[in-house]
Amino acid sequence: MLGQNLSRIMREGPDEELMLTENAQPAIMANAIAVLRVLEREGGVTLTEKCDFVAGHSLGEYTALCAVGAFSLADTARLLKLRGQSMQAAVPVGQGAMTALLGADIEKATALAEAAAEGQVCSVANDNDPGQVVLSGHREAIERAIGLVKEHGIKRGVMLPVSAPFHCALMAPAADAMAAALGATPPAPLRLPLFANVTAAMVTDPADVQRLLVEQVTGRVRWRESAVAMHEAGVAHFVELGGKVVGPMIKRSAGDVEVTSVTMMDEIEALAKAL
Repeated sequence: MLGQNLSRIMREGPDEELMLTENAQPAIMANAIAVLRVLEREGGVTLTEKCDFVAGHSLGEYTALCAVGAFSLADTARLLKLRGQSMQAAVPVGQGAMTALLGADIEKATALAEAAAEGQVCSVANDNDPGQVVLSGHREAIERAIGLVKEHGIKRGVMLPVSAPFHCALMAPAADAMAAALGATPPAPLRLPLFANVTAAMVTDPADVQRLLVEQVTGRVRWRESAVAMHEAGVAHFVELGGKVVGPMIKRSAGDVEVTSVTMMDEIEALAKAL
């Protein structure tokens, strides 16, 4: 579907090619879906029997939707490649940036973003957990924000090695591109409910999913709130497939929950036995 050997790039690189947004997004999705497929085929695990909800961080929302049948694997890969291309094209290289604020809650991060904006775009892109918030916007505004962290009681700001300022108003052209793409490839019915990034609430209607995926391009990833909402909905055990990043965020956000992150074959086998 992509007209390229993605698995070769994932195995052999070069790193610069893999880290291009248009390659990284379908590659991260493919890795997570591969873990799920092994669980299903080798471990006999059926997602609809073992899980109550799905969720995914940013591009991971497409992975989650693929896992529950809203998109085919081919369509998911195609949509993510287009998403990466349109995000990259939305802002000229060097004009946008993102920073991770360490030791910042959402209130401190919001105040800092407002102080640093000075007429430019500077807003909360990811509310990851109680101690990590990411800002996105014009490079000058992000640099001002990093310079102001101490004044706002924040430990430090780290410039992220990203190629574009994701999840902010500067991504509006990419949102338009995804609206057209999702109009041509709308989601099918979901086999399990999704907790959506931009609302941190459960969604099941395909039309709502389609609308929220468009909003997600410019909107905030409410991951901390999603973790809390899923816990309040009765989730006590979270499983992260294909990585070891968002699981710890959930643990820091939701508190008294069990989190299992699964990437390697021995971890897949252990999870299959536990389930």
